[in-house]
Amino acid sequence: MRPAYEQLKFYQNICRIRAEVYKITERFKCSHFRLVSQMRDAGRSAKQNIREGYRRDSALEFGRYIKISAASLEELEGDVDDCLEDHLMNKNEYSFLKELFGQTQYQINHYLDSLYRLHRENKWNKRFKS
Repeated sequence: MRPAYEQLKFYQNICRIRAEVYKITERFKCSHFRLVSQMRDAGRSAKQNIREGYRRDSALEFGRYIKISAASLEELEGDVDDCLEDHLMNKNEYSFLKELFGQTQYQINHYLDSLYRLHRENKWNKRFKS
């Protein structure tokens, strides 16, 4: 059985972003090693924080990890901006990623609103028994 977080659209988008960044950075991994490492790490962090936070089994803790994931995405988006400016990425790649970043941040914000509402209304169901 697949974990529920894999059904979240923003998680699916994060997976796409991570994979696309990996593919794009292959072209300049030798000439910009540190940048590529940081970009790949930020993409990985965004994805893995969703996975880790989900296992915390509290709405507030999960929300905290989603915010950490969103911060990693923000860092990665800044690097993508730099890559366009430095001519390491073409405009089509840049536009695709920027659109995906925007959608993902929007989805994260709305999911967090819902998550905190569930917490306030005491409707968050624990998935894992202690």
